[in-house]
Amino acid sequence: MAERKKMLPPYGNEFIEYLYIDKGYTENTRISYQFELEKFAIFLIKKQLNLNLDSRHIEEYIHTLQGESTKSISHNISCLRSFYKFLLINHYVKENPLEEIPIPKQPKKLPKVLSIEEIDKLLDISIKDAFSARNKAILELMYASGLRVSEIVNLKVGDIDFEMSIVRTMGKGSKERIVPIGDYALNALYMYLYHYRGELLIKGWNDYLFINNHGTGLTRQAVFKMIQTLAKEKKIQTSFSPHTLRHSFATHLLQNGANLREIQEMLGHSSLSTTQIYTHVSKEKLKADYKTFHPHG
Repeated sequence: MAERKKMLPPYGNEFIEYLYIDKGYTENTRISYQFELEKFAIFLIKKQLNLNLDSRHIEEYIHTLQGESTKSISHNISCLRSFYKFLLINHYVKENPLEEIPIPKQPKKLPKVLSIEEIDKLLDISIKDAFSARNKAILELMYASGLRVSEIVNLKVGDIDFEMSIVRTMGKGSKERIVPIGDYALNALYMYLYHYRGELLIKGWNDYLFINNHGTGLTRQAVFKMIQTLAKEKKIQTSFSPHTLRHSFATHLLQNGANLREIQEMLGHSSLSTTQIYTHVSKEKLKADYKTFHPHG
C-alpha cells in the first residue's frame, strides 16, 4: 500500500522534527499533529494565504471544521497554537494569530465503571492452562493496581515484588511509581509466573512479564481482544475496555473510603483535578442506587 502523500504548511516538517527531537512527543502524537497541519495546509492553499495571518483568518479556518467534534476542533487549535509558538521562536512569523482564539470547552464525560458484581464475574477464571493463568493474572493486576494497559504490557518480571506486595511501573512522562497490590493479584501472579509462564517461553528467556504464544511480549490490542472475548463469554452487558478496569479500581477505592490524594498517587495523575472525576462517578452511582433501592425513589 502506497504511503499517503503528506502536504504540510511551510516549516511543517521542521515543526514535526522539533516535536520529535526537542519535545520528545510520542509517534502517535506526532502523527495526529501532522494530520491537523495537513488540513491547515489545504486551507492556506485554497485561500492563497501565507503563514502571516490574523485572528480573522483563523476564525475562518475554524469555521471550515464545524462538522467535526468539539474534541477534534480543540485538538486542531492546540496543534496550531504549538505550531505558531514554534514559528515565533524561530522568527518565521511576527505574530501569533491564535492568541485571542479560545479553545472550545468539551463536556466532561464520566468514565464507564463496572459494578463489583461484574468485576467478580470477569475475574472468575478457572485456570486450565498457561493462557488462562496469564489472563487471570493480567485482569487481577489491572483491577488491583489501576495500571494502564500500556503499563501492563511493558512490565518486566522484576517489577513485581512479592515480599513487599508492590508493582513498579514507568508511567507517563517516564515517571516511576510504586503501587501496592493485594493478595488476589499476588496469588494469581505467583501461579502464572512460577507454574505456567515457562510453557510460553518457546524462544528462550524474555524479560516481559506477560507473554504470548510466540514467547514475546503482549500488545495492547491483544489485551483488549482478550478482555472482549472474556466479557462476551461471561455475558457482561456493560461495554468496556481495558481502561474501564482502571476507572473501576479508582471508583471502588473512593466508594470504600480511600483518600483522593492516595488514589491520585496510585494512578500517577500529575493533577488532583484529573482524579476528582471519580467523585462525580461515585455521586452518580449513589443517585442510581437511591432510585433503585429507595421505596419512593
